[in-house]
Amino acid sequence: MTAKIGIVTVSDRASRGEYEDRGGPAIHEYLKEVLTSDWTPEARVIPDELSTITETLIELCDQDQCCLVVTTGGTGPARRDITPEATLAVAEKEMPGFGELMRKVSLEKVPTAILSRQTAVIRGGTLIINLPGQPKAIQECLDAVFPAVPYCIDLLEGPFLETDEERLVAFRPKKK
Repeated sequence: MTAKIGIVTVSDRASRGEYEDRGGPAIHEYLKEVLTSDWTPEARVIPDELSTITETLIELCDQDQCCLVVTTGGTGPARRDITPEATLAVAEKEMPGFGELMRKVSLEKVPTAILSRQTAVIRGGTLIINLPGQPKAIQECLDAVFPAVPYCIDLLEGPFLETDEERLVAFRPKKK
């Protein structure tokens, strides 16, 4: 089964074509590098509008049946940064360990990482992860949390995601 993965850039300027979207392509490249199983991207570039973000997340989870949705942008403290609020609004379960680990890893690099509000949630059979907007931070955060992502998808009864073990080893408990 081919996995569908949503990649959502939340940016007013990128959605209007005033700014080059670097976050979405960085996520796409990361997934191409790490995943060896078949997958199809469902990419979106949308403005920082609560209703647009929630509608997009619901569409990717419920209609497009993505097993994973990764967002970039809108996780800071600025007034228009509302991606975590939109994500929590569509959530059935919070997964706070993802945000905690991403902030921990980012704080080792820059002191302003404490301003980041990344989160992760479950909606139905979909894991949604909010990432920062900078490509370097996207890679650092995904490197930290992605070893747990395939097993999380397993627990949600999604497709079996395999990784290039020379690049990143996915953790799955050993069967007895």
